[in-house]
Amino acid sequence: MMAAILKAADRMRYRARLKSGSATAALGHYGEDLAQRYLQGCGLTVIARNHRLTNGSAEIDIVAREGDTLVFVEVKTRQTDEYGSPDRAIGVEKRRHMVRAALDYARRCGVNWQNLRFDIVSIVMSDAAAITHLRDVLPLRQ
Repeated sequence: MMAAILKAADRMRYRARLKSGSATAALGHYGEDLAQRYLQGCGLTVIARNHRLTNGSAEIDIVAREGDTLVFVEVKTRQTDEYGSPDRAIGVEKRRHMVRAALDYARRCGVNWQNLRFDIVSIVMSDAAAITHLRDVLPLRQ
């Protein structure tokens, strides 16, 4: 019952965002809403969304906690997978930005870099949302 209510609320926010902004931005925010619900369903605790560096040069879509691990999640959402999986759109520069924003967040929270993990949630909206969760995509551990 609660899941249906949350799903309806996500769709209502998506429609409102479509009216007030670009379709691409609305789809991205909707994907972040879906990813947050998915991650919470997998047992992660979402503690922040859209963390940016103070100069605005880098952003992390979702910051979550799984046990002692701080998980930084990049969410990529596409209407179709016609041009490949959405996660393929994350290039070297974006990965560099993710690491910079994550290390800044971890430093502020006093979390050791060995307890960080980078995940990607890839969402394709074609018929029903197809969610793929890629774990530990940028290993920092040596």
